[in-house]
Amino acid sequence: MRAFTYERAKDVDAAVAAAQNPGARFIAGGTNLLDLMKVEVEKPAHLIDVSRLPLKDIVDAADGGLTIGAMVTNTDLAADKRVIERYPILTRAIVNGASAQLRNQASTGGNLLQRTRCPYFYDVSKPCNKRAPGSGCSALQGINRMNAVLGGSDACIAVHPSDMAVAMMALDARIETKGGAKGGRTLPIAELYRLPERTPERETNLEPGELITSVILPPAPPGRQTYRKVRDRASYAFALVSVAAILDIDDERKVRGARLALGGVGTVPWRARDAEQGMSGAVVGDKTFQAAGEVAVAGAQGHGGNDFKIPLARRTIARAFTDLTAKA
Repeated sequence: MRAFTYERAKDVDAAVAAAQNPGARFIAGGTNLLDLMKVEVEKPAHLIDVSRLPLKDIVDAADGGLTIGAMVTNTDLAADKRVIERYPILTRAIVNGASAQLRNQASTGGNLLQRTRCPYFYDVSKPCNKRAPGSGCSALQGINRMNAVLGGSDACIAVHPSDMAVAMMALDARIETKGGAKGGRTLPIAELYRLPERTPERETNLEPGELITSVILPPAPPGRQTYRKVRDRASYAFALVSVAAILDIDDERKVRGARLALGGVGTVPWRARDAEQGMSGAVVGDKTFQAAGEVAVAGAQGHGGNDFKIPLARRTIARAFTDLTAKA
């Protein structure tokens, strides 16, 4: 048992100030951090409890979007009528992401920042550049069935595990923070995450002590939305491949707009913008959707055990868009 100190922040400013202490970490629901502490992957010297900060509201924005407090639980977010009606892709992703017990505890901000479930990251007896920079990546030549085929490097192929973040990526969410060099900022979710490249230990562009305070959803995009997840079992499991798809069709059955984000295949929640652009103006149908799948994984690289994810992603993308067409 490693000793650590604990404090409950009374407000956001106090939380940010306390985070300047060496070894300090924020804790909200703790569904990921506590697990990592138990296996000594995370070794915080000081925990700052932010779970009771007044960041638990979901507020309508003037433009028709929503502002979601970082401490809103996954359960409350998925069940909110405005989310169900305007952003069904988000509700579906959250409900598919974890059991009710975990959703009751997990926070919106914490979900976005959860760390990989790569077994070598959790096993402190094995080399892992994400856990111990410079030690090597055991997954490259090891058991890598669950690892990434997009966005990897020779330093790391750990997959990002969040379902919610994939839906947020498709919705062009923005992240609001407090702390850091600027005292706070707003950044697109696509700029929150970092590819591993040569520094896999740095997973986000947040600065030390910078706290996510809210997530902003712009007005719901036109068209229909779906979240499709392929996993090893029908009950809760991390994605082999997941697809967040949005499709807007005109009266001539041509694609007026499309959005596509992938989970289970990338080192970050993956936005397939080239595939989106390729669909614009195309007549809906199998050829269009199959082509989108091909483009989305054009740069994918398997490592043996995870090779199957590439054709699986193609088929899942095509199926997701086909489902949306049938609904339309």
